[in-house]
Amino acid sequence: MSAAIDAALLLDARPRIARGLRLQWEPAQDAHVLLYPEGMVQLNASAGEILKRCDGERDVTAIVAELEQAFEVEDLQQDVLAFLQLATAQRWIEGL
Repeated sequence: MSAAIDAALLLDARPRIARGLRLQWEPAQDAHVLLYPEGMVQLNASAGEILKRCDGERDVTAIVAELEQAFEVEDLQQDVLAFLQLATAQRWIEGL
């Protein structure tokens, strides 16, 4: 499969937080965190903004568009895809 086809498939994916994990805002950390039975992962601001949109309803294209609009920037697609691939490898999300 070519890279263009891979990217198109990823853009149509509807990622969601993996079963067994919960994303929440943690005031004490002043950050979003992923909670799991053995502990938690503190997320940086960008990761939190991406993951809070991973609800299984929005596709990656919509997530990118929302982020670009919310932060008034362009060309976030590659950064978002790279993070989502990392999040998949870490088993933080499913559906990618």
